[in-house]
Amino acid sequence: MTSLKDIFRQRWKGLLLFLSVAGPGIITSNVDNDAGGIATYSLAGSRFGYSLLWSLIPIMVALVIIQEMSARMGVVTGKGLSDLIRERFGVKVTVYLLMAVVLTNFGNVIAEFAGIASSLEIFHLSKYITVPLGALLVWLMVVKGTYRSVEKIFLYACVFYLAYIISGFLAKPQWAEVGRSLATPRLDLSAAPLGMLIGLVGTTIAPWMQFYLQASIVEKNILAKNYKQSRLDVILGSIVVTVVAGFIVLTCAATIFKAGVPIETAKDAAEALRPLAGRYCSALFAFGLLNASLFAASILPLSTAFLVCEGLGWESGINKKFSEAPQFYGLYTLLIFLGAGIILLPKVPLFPVMYISQVINGLVLPVIMIFMLLLINNKKLMGEYTNKRFYNILSWLTVAVLAVLCLAYLFFLVRG
Repeated sequence: MTSLKDIFRQRWKGLLLFLSVAGPGIITSNVDNDAGGIATYSLAGSRFGYSLLWSLIPIMVALVIIQEMSARMGVVTGKGLSDLIRERFGVKVTVYLLMAVVLTNFGNVIAEFAGIASSLEIFHLSKYITVPLGALLVWLMVVKGTYRSVEKIFLYACVFYLAYIISGFLAKPQWAEVGRSLATPRLDLSAAPLGMLIGLVGTTIAPWMQFYLQASIVEKNILAKNYKQSRLDVILGSIVVTVVAGFIVLTCAATIFKAGVPIETAKDAAEALRPLAGRYCSALFAFGLLNASLFAASILPLSTAFLVCEGLGWESGINKKFSEAPQFYGLYTLLIFLGAGIILLPKVPLFPVMYISQVINGLVLPVIMIFMLLLINNKKLMGEYTNKRFYNILSWLTVAVLAVLCLAYLFFLVRG
């Protein structure tokens, strides 16, 4: 008979094993609540109230499915997603895909620096000071750090997303209305709500996430024997990111939507919260945006650098020195300082930049998913770790729903 001491020892050993593997899934999901994400969730709550809250549940399920496939490919093959696409589909296809994702990611990088500027404008700090300092900070952290040190900083940054959950309770939402929204899904078939729904999908399941998650699993050297722990890491990250997103939506729905206050910038959203939900709620909202923007301004250029270097067969990785991976660090540097430089231009509309980047994410995502599904069902590549039949049905259904949403949005957009 197994003693209580043996059970405790086994549980403790399992927890330590999980903690040694955890990181890529939790970090990737939490970075998803970046400046563009917060902008999109704020707009969803302030313009549509609680009516789109229900969509976060199927979005979370889709996120778990997609991220789990990325993690599985990473632990089984030991290669990044763009590396696998190049090997399986050839250089020409990879280059076209790289161009599309790099352009999308660059829009997201600009959005992160827009978030830094917007969050600190609330405290009357000029973007001409805050954006260059933010760019220098994230550049030094990655270029001078190792994967282990950078991962620790990113995990600490995840804790600060609690600011949005606290803000949500301070806003005193009508929980009965929240429950009704979750229980009775509804969607107005017109361009505005469809565009917002695609924005919610694009910001919660961004294309860059699949490339970064798989690359970080490979760099951390997580193997197939730790697949269960890696899967749990992904599931926990997906749940946490959805809960935080839900609290951002309901914070703005309970205050800004209810008061009928129009918002165009993150500064507007935080300042509108001050008289409606109190100055602490306003300050926490602004602080959360700053944390998210700095966090993602580090990860998104990293994701893009991994994507390009793996796809073209160049050396990549935070554990390598600048001289060992010059293209990797060169691209990382270029993306940071170009993104920051664009935000420093006069009259750049910060909030629209953040929102539009998320809609583009939603439009690109189905294409990335098709490549992922073709790869993960390749028996020569994945062996016994290919998708089971039910998993494939769910995955292809997700692709089909996303494609239909995108086509419907473009149809209504063209019709005006």
